Amino acid sequence: MPPPRKVDLLPAELKGWLQQSLRARGFSGYDALAEELNLRLEEEGLELRIRKSALHAYGQEYEEFVKYQDEASAWAAGWMQEQGLEEEAKRHNVLFQMITTLAFKVMQAQMVKAGEEIDPKELHFLGKMLKDVMASSGIRETLARDLRKAQAARLEAAVAGGDIDAEAAAKARRILGFE
Repeated sequence: MPPPRKVDLLPAELKGWLQQSLRARGFSGYDALAEELNLRLEEEGLELRIRKSALHAYGQEYEEFVKYQDEASAWAAGWMQEQGLEEEAKRHNVLFQMITTLAFKVMQAQMVKAGEEIDPKELHFLGKMLKDVMASSGIRETLARDLRKAQAARLEAAVAGGDIDAEAAAKARRILGFE
């Protein structure tokens, strides 16, 4: 098994700083970035030093990740705008499947590592992401249920007020799916 990449050995705070810096610099300026990063490592008393070539390789990988993340976000936003409320559960199911696939890939990558190499933070973030999607799905289902109840109440009020007859109201309930 190959040794871990030096970038993967960075403390979480420095890795976050590196990712922000890569974005801010437009994924360029690796010479200056390597100097800044190594200065920060030295200031923190860490022996680790990372060369420009390693940063460039990581930067390209991270840039691709950011690109896919942005594309997925744009696609999901567009898709959600095109769909109606009744499609919410289906969308959440698809998004949950996408996240589950990503989770599987992350877990697969973690499985080849020895126990001490596994980063618990990665697993924590993965679990949190899955939990948030599941909670969001529950919220959407509650919203849809509340909307159906409100529509049913308005329909009943229309029947009581004489705006619509009971037969038409029953037909509307069947069509709208909240009998």
